[in-house]
Amino acid sequence: MLLQEAKESIEAAQNYRSELQQRLNGLNQARKQVRGSSGQAREALRRHFTELQAAAGRLLTERLATLLAEVDAIEADSVKPLDDCQSLIEHGVSQANELLKEGEAALRCGLGEKEDKLGSFTKKAMHIHLDSLPEVPALVDVPCVSAQLDDSLLGVLRDRVSRLGSVSAHPPVQIDELQERPGSVLARWCKVDEDFAAADYRLQYRRSGSGGGQFEDAYIGRDCEFLVLHLDPHTDYQFRVCARGEGRTEWSPWSIPQTGYTTLAPHEWCPGTEGYILSSRKNIVLRSDSSQARYPSSTPTLPHTSAARRSPSTGQVDRRDSVGVCVDSRKGAESLQRDQAVCISTNGAVFVNGKEMTNQLPAVTVGSAVTFDMEVVNLFPVSNNNLSEGGNFKLRVTIGSGNREVVFDWLVDQAVDCLSSDAPSSTPAGKCSCFNGSLETHFHLFSMFFIFTGR
Repeated sequence: MLLQEAKESIEAAQNYRSELQQRLNGLNQARKQVRGSSGQAREALRRHFTELQAAAGRLLTERLATLLAEVDAIEADSVKPLDDCQSLIEHGVSQANELLKEGEAALRCGLGEKEDKLGSFTKKAMHIHLDSLPEVPALVDVPCVSAQLDDSLLGVLRDRVSRLGSVSAHPPVQIDELQERPGSVLARWCKVDEDFAAADYRLQYRRSGSGGGQFEDAYIGRDCEFLVLHLDPHTDYQFRVCARGEGRTEWSPWSIPQTGYTTLAPHEWCPGTEGYILSSRKNIVLRSDSSQARYPSSTPTLPHTSAARRSPSTGQVDRRDSVGVCVDSRKGAESLQRDQAVCISTNGAVFVNGKEMTNQLPAVTVGSAVTFDMEVVNLFPVSNNNLSEGGNFKLRVTIGSGNREVVFDWLVDQAVDCLSSDAPSSTPAGKCSCFNGSLETHFHLFSMFFIFTGR
C-alpha cells in the first residue's frame, strides 16, 4: 500500500513539475514578447522621430533658401536702376570737372588766346545742359526689404508634436478565432479597445516556418471575419489583423500573430465534364466553347460538380441554368430546378424542390459569388438504430448572392446517413457553411465560387 502511494506521489510530482515547467516556458515567452515588442517600439519611435527631424530640417533649409533667393531677387531688381542713376550722375560730375578745368584755363590764358578759349568754353557749356539734373528716387519710392515670420507656427508645431504618435500595451484588435475549412481557414477578430472607433480592418497571413515569406493582404473591409482560401492542408499559417480609425489614414499596430491550419483537403470540381475546363487548382470551372454539346452531364461523380450551364455558340443564358445543392444523384437531369434540390438561377430566382420562391436575389453574372449555408434544425428519426432506414430532416438554408440573402427551411426526404460523421471538432455535426465540408458527398454542392466565360 505504501509503495503504491509512493509511486502515485512520484507520478503526481512528475506531472506537477512538468506543468510548472510548461508555465515557466509560457512566462519566458511572455517576457520575451514584452521585451521584444518594447525594443521594437523603441526602435520604431527613434527611427520615426529621426526621420521627422531630418525631414523637418530639410524642409526648413529649403524654405530658408527660397526666402533668401527672394530677397536676393528683390535686391538685384531694386539696385540696378540705382546703379544706372549713379553712373549717370558720376558721368555728369566728370563732365563738370572737365568743364571747370577748361573754364579756369581759359581765364588764365593770355589776351591773344582768351577770346577764342572763352568762346569754345561757352559753346561746350551750352551742350552739356548744366541746368538739367537727373532725378534721384525718394527713399519711400525704393524697396525696403523685410522678412515676415509667423511665430504661431511654433505653437501649432508644439501642439501637433505633443499629439504625435501613441504607445499602447495591446493592439486595438486581436484574432479571436481561427476555424479550419476545406483548403481554407475562417478568421474572426474583435476589438479589445472599446474606445477605438474602427472604420476598416486589414487581415494578413503568411506560411509559417523558414519558407513563410512576407505577410500578404487577405482582406480589407468593415467585416470582422473572412474566409482565407487556397491554403495547403496540414500546413501552419500565421494570421494578424489591424484596424484603421474613423477619419484616419494610418493603420493601427498589428495584432499578435496567431497560428492556424486546416486538416481538410480543399473541395475540387470533378474533371471530365464535357463542355467545361478547370483551373489549375480545380476550384474554378470555365465554360468551354470547344464542345458542341449544349449541356454537360448533370450527374456528379464527386461533390462540387458544376451545373452552371451556358450555350457555347450563342452565349445565351438558358432559363434552367442554375447553381445549387441537391441531395440525390439523378443521371441525365438537365436542371436543379426540381425536387430534392435548392438552387438559384442566373436571373436570381430561387427554387426549392422545383418551386420558385417569391423572394429573388440579384442576377448571377460574370464573376458572381454564391454561398450556401446549411444547418440541421430538425432530424427524424433520431435513433442510431434507424439511421440507415431513412427519414425526413429539416435544413435551415441561407443562400447569399451579391449583397442579399434568403433564408428558408428545407424539408429533405433522404436517408439520415447523408450527414457527415467526420465533421471537424470545431464545427457541430450537420452544420454546413460555404465549403466547410461538414456535409459529405450526398450533398452535391454544384457551385459555390464560379466564373462564367461570358461567351
